[in-house]
Amino acid sequence: MSALHAVVDERSVIICCGSGGVGKTTAAAALAVASALRGRNTCVVTIDPARRLADALGASGVGNEPHEIAGPWPGRLSVVMLDARTTFDELVGRYARDPDQAARILANHLYRNLASVLSGTQEYMATEKLFELHEQAAFDLVVVDTPPTRRALEFLDAPRRVERFLDNRIFKVFVTPGTSYRRAASLAGQLVLRSIARVAGAEVVDDTLAFFGAFQGMEQGFRDRAARVERLLAERATGFVLIAAPRRDAIDDARFFVDELGRRDGAIDALIVNRVHPAFGTAPDPGPDHDAPCGAAWRELVANLADLEAVARRERGFLADLVGAVAPAPVVQVPFLDGDVHDVEGLLRVVRHLIG
Repeated sequence: MSALHAVVDERSVIICCGSGGVGKTTAAAALAVASALRGRNTCVVTIDPARRLADALGASGVGNEPHEIAGPWPGRLSVVMLDARTTFDELVGRYARDPDQAARILANHLYRNLASVLSGTQEYMATEKLFELHEQAAFDLVVVDTPPTRRALEFLDAPRRVERFLDNRIFKVFVTPGTSYRRAASLAGQLVLRSIARVAGAEVVDDTLAFFGAFQGMEQGFRDRAARVERLLAERATGFVLIAAPRRDAIDDARFFVDELGRRDGAIDALIVNRVHPAFGTAPDPGPDHDAPCGAAWRELVANLADLEAVARRERGFLADLVGAVAPAPVVQVPFLDGDVHDVEGLLRVVRHLIG
C-alpha cells in the first residue's frame, strides 16, 4: 500500500497544486475516488475552467453545488465546478443586513464588473467555496484542484488580500458607518474620482459611490470570514499534494511552489510524479548472431531500449532535487498509461498507482 493512503485517510482538505499539463486535474479526481473507495464522503472541486474533471467522472451539467457521482465505491463522491460569480453573489447575500442591501449591491454595475474580472476574485471565491463545503456540507474530505502553480499561490494568499483591501485607508473612509459616503468621497477621494470621471465618465463614479454606500456594515463579516478561511488553510488537517511531471519546466515550477509554500510556513504532504518512463537498465548484448536477419531487428530493439533508458535516466536527474526538497513527504510515481484518462475506469487505474 502506498504511503499516500495516510494523506487520503487523515486529511479533511487536500489542495492539489502543480503547473499546467502535468495531470493535476486527473490526480485530484483520482485522490477523491481513492477517498470514496475507502468509505469517506468526499467532494472534489476544480478552479480550472476546463471541464476535464467532470468529463472524466461522466458528470455532465455539474455546477457550483455538489453533484454526487455514482460509482463502485462504498463511500460517496461529489463534484463541484466553481462558478466564482455565483459564489460571490451568495457571499453578498450572506453578509448583507437585509435583502434590500443585497439587491442594491448585486444590481450595481461596478459590482458586476468586479465579480467578473477583478484579479484574484476567482481564487478568493475558490477559498470561499472550499470553506463552505468543509464547514456546512459535512464532507469528510474536500479535494481542491487549483489553477497552475503561480495562480495557485494567489489561491493561498486570497484571504490575506481581502483583509488588506478591507484595511485600506480609502476603503475605510468610503464605508465608515454614520458618514455620508458622498461627503467622505469629496474629502478623501475627490482627486481620484475626478480623474476617473474624466477617463470613464460620471456614471462610473456614481456606480462607485453607490457600491461603497451599499457595502456599509458588511466589511466585518467579510473580514471574519477571510480570517477563518486563512486558519483552515493553515490547519494540520489541510494537506498539500504537489503534482509534477519529469520535465525540466514542470520541475522548476514545482520547486518554485515548494519554496513559496515554505515561506508561508507550509509544507508538501505528498508528491505525485505523473507520466514517468520506466527504467529498463542496461540493454543486453545481442550475441554472436547479431549479423543474422533477425539480428537487425534485435539491434533495433536494443537501440530503442537504450533510448528509453536514457530518457528515464534524464527524468531521474530532473526529479532528484525536487524529491529532496519535499522530503520527508512520500513520493508516488504514476507511469505513462496506454491511453488518456477520460472515465471512471481510467481513474481507477490511476488510483491503483497512487494508493495500491
